[in-house]
Amino acid sequence: MAVHRLILLEHLRRLGWPAAGGAALLVLAAAYGLLVLWPAWQTREVLAGQIVEARERLGRIARGVELPPQGPGRQLADFHRQLPAQPAATATIDRIYAAARAENLSLARGEYSLGIDPKTRLARYRILLPVRAGYPQLRRFLHRLLAEVPALVLEDVEFKRKDIHETELEGRIRMTLYLSRW
Repeated sequence: MAVHRLILLEHLRRLGWPAAGGAALLVLAAAYGLLVLWPAWQTREVLAGQIVEARERLGRIARGVELPPQGPGRQLADFHRQLPAQPAATATIDRIYAAARAENLSLARGEYSLGIDPKTRLARYRILLPVRAGYPQLRRFLHRLLAEVPALVLEDVEFKRKDIHETELEGRIRMTLYLSRW
């Protein structure tokens, strides 16, 4: 290895300092190209692909194939429109009791409290229902309830069995019904 180094030094001495400076500049230019220009070129290619995709999407929107993107205000308004209105709370609660009747569940007297959030303009109906039924009935009831009332959020489910041999469970279901105030 020392011989190769000596040969390189001999060639550099024969060519002189200007050639050594030129060789160093070539090495620096290659390093700059690999470390700076190559990543910038890759970023440019990614951005060019995104521009092509955006133009294609604009074309689909212009032809009516795709809906234009919605702004945050529009999304919030659509969300509020999908929620049941506050005056319709009793009809929605009737759907909860209808789902219970469909599963032969007996719901004891529940606790209800209405809360209004002025920032989001939503009304929250907190519902606490004591239940007594078999586990399969309760499970089917909860699945049916969440499928039929999408504005309902299941917050807590608590079941207990007094004795191990009993088939019925006693429990409490705490949920929140979100209502629109618009």
